[in-house]
Amino acid sequence: MGKMSRVNDEHDVEARRPPSHPPPPPLPEPWCSWLVPLIFLACVALFIHSMYFNDCPSHIAQPEKCFMYPQLGTFSFQPMYENPLIGPSTQTLRDLGGLDRRLIVENGEKWRLLSCLWLHAGVIHLVANMLSLLLTGFRLEQEFGFLRIGVLYVFSGLGGSLLSCLHQDQSKPIISVGASGALFGLLGSMLSELITNWTIYANKCVALTCLLFIIALNLALGFLPNVDNSAHIGGFLAGFFLGFIVLVRPQYGYVSKKHIPAGYDVKKKKTKYKLYQHVLCLISLLILLAG
Repeated sequence: MGKMSRVNDEHDVEARRPPSHPPPPPLPEPWCSWLVPLIFLACVALFIHSMYFNDCPSHIAQPEKCFMYPQLGTFSFQPMYENPLIGPSTQTLRDLGGLDRRLIVENGEKWRLLSCLWLHAGVIHLVANMLSLLLTGFRLEQEFGFLRIGVLYVFSGLGGSLLSCLHQDQSKPIISVGASGALFGLLGSMLSELITNWTIYANKCVALTCLLFIIALNLALGFLPNVDNSAHIGGFLAGFFLGFIVLVRPQYGYVSKKHIPAGYDVKKKKTKYKLYQHVLCLISLLILLAG
């Protein structure tokens, strides 16, 4: 009987003993991406509207010179010698809200800083930007949700517009349009997200090298003629610093209280965020406020 009692006592002690490690928290469910498709549809719809508004055949002496006039009629494009990107005229882009420093400074049309993000100079411009949006935006929205990605997209676009406006030559009638500044902001946020969440990534150096190569390649393409690289750089910097603020994740090994089993004694619990994450967030916030 004594031996049986001892065995039962050992089983009771074993049952009461907390597990050696708390179970890892469940992986977060991916967000349903709807904002990125909505931005995609809005840009395409506004491009179609811009071609209808442009109405090339009604605004030139020889309508047959409009590119694809027999097939598209009212929606046909400006002659290729005028717009090699296959799109509307410069005047149409200005009328619909393109970025024009003179109109912003002299007429107070500050709304152009945001309206220009939704316009595109041509089919080639639109396709390139929409491919970039789908490749970068889907992944970010699924991981971080529509609110944070929406904030990144809009404020990065605004940052790109501001720098573009500052660098525009007032002596030339320059119009800047496109979502490139916002898209470079998403690229910049991917870099800052990798840096601030460094502890949770595997193959860190490979991911960083690939991302830096993509960023460098895109910035290099910005030096081609008729490309507004100021908007690219401004958008990238805005997205980069915003990423340290809105894309921070708990450090590797952190377990919240609701995922710790009952009776488990946590001797040395990890903080939710590392000190360097707080520092990067604060520095980025100060830079954005100062800028």
